[in-house]
Amino acid sequence: MNDIKKLQKVANNPYEYAEQQKKQTSPKIIGYFCSYTPEELIYAAGALPFRIFGAEVSTVHAAAHLQAYCCSLARGGLEEALAGSLNFLDGTVFPHTCDTMQRLSDIWRLNAGFPLHFDVVLPSKLNSESANQYIVDILHRFKRDLEECLDVEITDERLKQTIRLYNEIRRALEEIYLLRSENPDIISGSQLYVILKSAMVMDRKDFQHQLSQVLSELKTEDELIQTSQKKRIILAGGVCNHPDIYSILEECGGVVVWDDLCTGTRYFNGEIDENVDPIEAIARRYFERMICPTKHFDITYRGENLVRIAKEKKAHGVIFLFLKFCDPHAFDYPYLKKYLDKKGIPNMLLEVEQQIPAVGQLRTRLEAFVEML
Repeated sequence: MNDIKKLQKVANNPYEYAEQQKKQTSPKIIGYFCSYTPEELIYAAGALPFRIFGAEVSTVHAAAHLQAYCCSLARGGLEEALAGSLNFLDGTVFPHTCDTMQRLSDIWRLNAGFPLHFDVVLPSKLNSESANQYIVDILHRFKRDLEECLDVEITDERLKQTIRLYNEIRRALEEIYLLRSENPDIISGSQLYVILKSAMVMDRKDFQHQLSQVLSELKTEDELIQTSQKKRIILAGGVCNHPDIYSILEECGGVVVWDDLCTGTRYFNGEIDENVDPIEAIARRYFERMICPTKHFDITYRGENLVRIAKEKKAHGVIFLFLKFCDPHAFDYPYLKKYLDKKGIPNMLLEVEQQIPAVGQLRTRLEAFVEML
């Protein structure tokens, strides 16, 4: 698919893409680590939201500021900032998620040297209307900060246009997921990864154009491809920056038909109401979308959701994919596993750093799990 090949270039070299954008259109580029970052406000301010994934590099610079038991996303991101690999950024947004990211925000602000820095402290408990109003207030403050720092006015009309664009992207991404859930062979897992990663770094208008072409082609091919006989897997966890995991799993006889990842469905889950005040609409999405382990709605909410997904997608099993030393996901894991075990849904835990385990070791573990299914 030619359109996916174009996205592949971006996913393989996101920093090169960002530097080219900087030279060609001179936008401000604002980095972020978390899907709770209000991208719509950044884009409406004329800046490009750019997700930081960390990197497979030695963290010699970051080691002076972060302990070795901090997650590799934080250490890898800081390493690249200190080493100059992220010099195309004009600033960074840090939503309050885990303790590591909260401390990274201070270290980043004092040492990374970027001119702009934003802390967006969203509430952790999302089970009351007061939490929703709190999100509204925080978003208004973030909007004012962006306007002041970027010397722009974010009008309601501009913000509504951006919301429409993001809704189109979210609908298309969900449609691709649904097509692949029904017919997993329509697109490989590594190609789906390329699409998701590109969604978080490309200019959103350009990406939406490419995405619509990919979706049109997939709809045509859907009628020509036979249904897969591979074991259907749900991938659950945090950040996935390892396309090889999809490929190796498919070689072992499994296929990811859905996910519950920060860089997956949680990124595009939930549309924004286009008919109400835009700030309140963005806040409502954060209030109602599926939460991650850093947020709380109900003590059984995430467990019930994961079981529901597994049943709806007719999954044979669930693979938990966690970054090592990710405390929120590690604390969440025992109760999620208990829910799956109670419902008889096979599952396994795969902990990784920014570098995945040796291919042979990973293949052996995935083969054993698929054979068990």
